[in-house]
Amino acid sequence: MDTVERSRRRCPEERPGQILDAAFVEFGQRGLAGARLDDIARRAGVGKGTIYLYFDTKEALFREMVRVTLGVAIEEAERMASAHISGSIESLFQEYAKKWWTFIRDERFAVVQRLVLAGELRDFPELMAFFANDIVIRGRRVVAGIIARGIASGEFRPTDPDIAARMYSAIWFAHANWAANSHFHPALGSDAQVLEEMLDFYLRAIKQ
Repeated sequence: MDTVERSRRRCPEERPGQILDAAFVEFGQRGLAGARLDDIARRAGVGKGTIYLYFDTKEALFREMVRVTLGVAIEEAERMASAHISGSIESLFQEYAKKWWTFIRDERFAVVQRLVLAGELRDFPELMAFFANDIVIRGRRVVAGIIARGIASGEFRPTDPDIAARMYSAIWFAHANWAANSHFHPALGSDAQVLEEMLDFYLRAIKQ
């Protein structure tokens, strides 16, 4: 029995995951516009018609890719921030920043980031709006909320939390992109070193 046949015989519950795994590879290699559902189906070991049982369009498949990567990570961050009821806000910020750095250095996140940085979403305005509202704004809201709590507790200096969150995003995402292309940035240290540098720089900027 060949690989495709074995894949087709797997439980139906496994198929959405198979399709998403294949989509990450195809979108990563060919981009959003260049990826074809036929190739995704072939890589997943299913018929093209099977994809339509779970995803109406290629755009719907991309949305689910974003949801199971960034969306799930943001949900976890929201729960973490809500659950923090004792201890310093600086410690909460550091915990969040470390978890987020680990996440955005993951290859699956890198695929989504490359598609966004390449500007492909401009050709898909509904996806651009979805990404901006459900991911970018929502993610910044988590950071802004933590910053606001730090200001209220007297740990962080008075500043605009929304601007502070935007600056945080710029620093972390830029360094994730550079780290993913470290052969072009030989002066960049290890992930642990970069995280330490970012935290030191950012906390010096916002602490009292």
